[in-house]
This record gives sequence, C-alpha cells and structure tokens, in this order.
Amino acid sequence: MNIEEAVQKYQTYYCLDCGVCTGSCPVSRVQPTFSPRLIVEKAMLELGDELLHDRELWSCLTCSRCYERCPTNINFPEFMRVLREEATKAGTTPVLAHHGMLQTIMELQTQGIHQKKTGWAHEAGKVTDKGDTFFFVGCMPYFDVIFRDIGVDSLTISRQVIKILNKAGIVPVVSDEEACCGHDMLWNGKPEVFRKLARRNVDLIRQSGAKRVVFNCPEGYYTFKHHYPEHVGELGFEVIQFYDFVERLVADGALKLSNGSGTYTFHDPCRLGRMARIFEGPRNILKKVANSHFVEMERNRENAVCCGTSGWANCSSGSKQIQVERLREARATGADTLITACPKCQIHLSCALSNIDLDLKIKDLTALIAETMEG
Repeated sequence: MNIEEAVQKYQTYYCLDCGVCTGSCPVSRVQPTFSPRLIVEKAMLELGDELLHDRELWSCLTCSRCYERCPTNINFPEFMRVLREEATKAGTTPVLAHHGMLQTIMELQTQGIHQKKTGWAHEAGKVTDKGDTFFFVGCMPYFDVIFRDIGVDSLTISRQVIKILNKAGIVPVVSDEEACCGHDMLWNGKPEVFRKLARRNVDLIRQSGAKRVVFNCPEGYYTFKHHYPEHVGELGFEVIQFYDFVERLVADGALKLSNGSGTYTFHDPCRLGRMARIFEGPRNILKKVANSHFVEMERNRENAVCCGTSGWANCSSGSKQIQVERLREARATGADTLITACPKCQIHLSCALSNIDLDLKIKDLTALIAETMEG
C-alpha cells in the first residue's frame, strides 16, 4: 500500500488541521519537532520522498492517544504503520534498541531455529503438548535473559500464569516451537517477517488441538485479535486475554485474593487499554485484593500515558522523560506500588526507576494475583 492508498484507506483527508493530535501526543510534549498533524499534512501535499525519509516517522509511539481524541476519527497509528512499511522500502529504518538483539531473534525464528525455552514451564506446574488451552508465552524467555540486570524477572510472570491456570483446573499447552507474535516487526515496517511469524504460530496452535489461546502479553493479544485475521485469515481458535479470564474467576468466587498490603495504582498499557478497550478488568481484580487500597492516577484509562517507547526502537532521552513523568504521577497518588499489566511496560518503567530517586515499587499484575490468591 503506497501513501496515496493509505490516505484513502484511513481517510486522512478528513483532517481538520485542528492540532488535537499533536496536543495529545506525549512525544510532541518532549520533542517539539514531532507532530502527527504535520505528518498527515505532508502526506496530503504528496511530499512522498520527503515524508518517507523523515526520521520522525520512527519517533511515534503508536500509542493511539491521538486517535482516541481525533474529532474526525483518523486512525493515525495504522496510517503511521503503513508509512513505515513504505519508508523501510525506501531505506529509512529506526534506531534499534539493545543493538537490535530482539529483532535478530525474530528474524532467526522465521528460519525455523530449534528453541529450548520451556524447561521452566514444567517446573512451574502442569503443562502439556496437546490440549484445549494454549498459553502463548511470547518473548518472555528472551526478556528474562536480556533484562535481568534491571531486576525484571519476566519468566516468573509466565510461571505464575501457569500456576493460576492450574488453580482453575486448566493444564495449558506450552511449546518450544512458538515464535514471537510479530508485533514489533509489523510496527517497524517489516510485514513480510510478521507474516512468516504469524503463519508459524497459527499452524503450531492448530496442530496442538487448542480451541483457545490465552495471552498474558497485551501486544500478543492485540496482534492475534486484530492483525492475524487480516494477514493469515480465519484463525480457528478463540483469543483470550488473561486478565479477562482471571476477572471471571474472581467474580464467580473460583479465585479469592487476600493478603494484599499497601496502596496500588494501575498503569494502562496502550495495547490493552486504548487499543483493546480492556480497562475495567484489571481494576476489578485489584479492588478484590484484600487488605489493600486502590487509587487512580490523574491520567488513566483512555487518557493514560504510554510507557515511553515501542517496538524496541528509538528509545531516546524523550522516552526517559515520558517514563519519569509517569512514575512521578504514580507516586503523587500516594501509592507505594505501581501495577503494570504488560511485560514491556514493566521493563521500560523499571529501567527509568533504576535511574532516579523515587520511593515506588513496580509489580506486574499477574505476580500480584499469584501472591495473593488463596490456596
């Protein structure tokens, strides 16, 4: 899809030039040279060559805050995604974080490398190779290795998902052959790599006999739910967000949460909140934790602020400003613990917290559920 086709598909010609997108954008606040409105304007003026070589294409967090507030409902994140595909063809690419290590892993997975990344799962609880419920682990085993130095133990979260599923009487399928969902490749201008990863995962899940797939990661859930059908067709299985599942267990009394302590506030991940429209489930879970108190940050739900970077690319000083501002907003509520519901949010915010003096803890929601569930 070229720029002209993208303009037609996402109807950017409805832009009122009102500037609400730029005024809503967290990047524009810390990086005045970035403006969603200006990018739309360049596309409308058919400044294709200039636009596709504009480094600002990669500054966008694709957090959807502009889309949330646009009076003419222009889906700027999806428009930006298509522009990045065209920019990549023209030779413009993002600055990759962590030396491009994670992108390299994704590229290797498309080549059918043999992985041994689920030994931990057998230690965590009961898992199987065939069954009705597939637990999509995603990139957590790789995150666990790469980000251990900032105190983020990603695999403990995956272990706790298995523990909670087992508590509900479910023995999930976990597979060494699972690949990354492809989210980062799709948003960083490489749809062909994304499609290879998607086909591999869909084939694997079908072969397992699973009728439903549970996702702890919001990016994996959103990608399977919204982008997989578009690129690989009908999936043939149900896509379930883990916190929706847990909320039902808690509401039915099948899972009781106790032994909490302190005051919690919640950070809405972009893919879970604005993009998947899952706002209340995590809050309903938090409010059921006994002996604790829940408070909201000033900017929450649809108005929540992104964790500051996306797709393991273009992590800048501006990203750090956004993260630090969010952490201070959390502390201003009086909360002693910031609850996250996305592995990347936990990593990015923990990284920022390690570089400032702020009396605040960061905990993943799954970890809190596992720690407080009775029995």
